[in-house]
Amino acid sequence: MEVNDIVPDFALLDDQEKTIHLSDYAGTPVVLFFYPRADTPGCTIEACGFRDVFKKIQKAGAVVLGISRDTPKAQAKFKAKYDLPYPLLADVDEKVCNLFGVLKEKNMYGKKVKGIERTTFLIGPDRTLLKVFPKVKPEGHAEEVLETLKSIQK
Repeated sequence: MEVNDIVPDFALLDDQEKTIHLSDYAGTPVVLFFYPRADTPGCTIEACGFRDVFKKIQKAGAVVLGISRDTPKAQAKFKAKYDLPYPLLADVDEKVCNLFGVLKEKNMYGKKVKGIERTTFLIGPDRTLLKVFPKVKPEGHAEEVLETLKSIQK
């Protein structure tokens, strides 16, 4: 996925086991953040960061969607535990992760594993990819996305 590409529509189950399509948000900017695993330290910092600026992102006219390879049940538990106000999507079969190219080889305790590289995509109201935030550091990331969203809308 490159900036200015049209993001293909996709459908995933959310934390309530409802099917969510990207096209459900047509006409609205979407903050789509991929995180490695629900309820792990970095992912919790990132998800809570988006929770804490959620109202400001809404005020800027955008929606937030989080995606990981967790099951809908694990997403629901994570969402409830941290009172996350936005949908968490379950990409168990990695279709959307592959579409966005966020699965990377990682080194886990000396063992090579394939995992999600923390990445955020800012998608315009017409599904044009406006910005990619690769290799995200969880601390302060949501504020960075909010500032970018505001600057793009000017």
